[in-house]
Amino acid sequence: MPMSLLQFSARRLVSRAYCGLQSSKKHKFCLEMARPSSNMADFREVFAKAKHIAIITGAGVSAESGVPTFRGAGGLWRKWQAQELATPEAFARNPSRVWEFYHYRREVMLSKHPNPAHVAIAECERRLSKQGRSVVVITQNIDELHRKAGTKHLLEIHGSLFKTRCTNCGNVAANYKSPICPALAGKGAPDPETEDATIPVEDLPQCEEDGCNGLLRPHVVWFGETLDPDILTEVEKELQICDLCLVVGTSSLVYPAAMFAPQVSARGVPVAEFNMEATPATNRFRFHFPGPCGTTLPPALARHETEIIS
Repeated sequence: MPMSLLQFSARRLVSRAYCGLQSSKKHKFCLEMARPSSNMADFREVFAKAKHIAIITGAGVSAESGVPTFRGAGGLWRKWQAQELATPEAFARNPSRVWEFYHYRREVMLSKHPNPAHVAIAECERRLSKQGRSVVVITQNIDELHRKAGTKHLLEIHGSLFKTRCTNCGNVAANYKSPICPALAGKGAPDPETEDATIPVEDLPQCEEDGCNGLLRPHVVWFGETLDPDILTEVEKELQICDLCLVVGTSSLVYPAAMFAPQVSARGVPVAEFNMEATPATNRFRFHFPGPCGTTLPPALARHETEIIS
């Protein structure tokens, strides 16, 4: 069954995500949970015992790296919001404009670097792997900063700015060219007065598979598109085995990712939220640590005194 940002029916992820919506009295406790704790010492004790840690990240984890979000007031590229450009319909109407937008984003990201939150996550994964413990990062971000920081076990549910997919043969390939094609060199300026480049389709990025030459598109999930069911199967598997879940820099508003952590919490697994402010899901979690992720996360994931380093 196809799965999209607004439609998601991956079995238990939906059925158990929001126990508070159930009317039975036996579920009443879900609506009456204590407010989450901000006690770092208590979190650290849980962290020290965890064997399978799932870390769900959103745009907030990259904000401190200076990554533009194109959300909220002033979040425009030229005169358009991202929702007006990141759709299959927009690409069909004007592939040149959409490619200018993504070329701009790619070029910006090539100058950005992982911040202390990305680094703390990657270092934690490296360290715990030597102890027979696992860390998986499930990210909504398409900027690859987790990969740059050294994260290995990474599930990018919305794709990547640095992958392309052929609209003809379907081939997916990594692509770090700058510019991605000669016609886009110097294009993509975000200023409102900038005129569209109106690049002919034949000069836009082309598939390099033998004999194809099809038009390439960014390998990202656009509004209204389905998410990769194979990746979502992997996500579900990781959420079923994790014994600690961290939610880092996410608004808990974008579906299906907004249901991941509540589903974990519903089966009694500790969930810790690291975010600038509370979210609609905050009161479902055991811990909440407000503030910049680059400040709150490194001490949370640092080596615990009980860890044995070989």
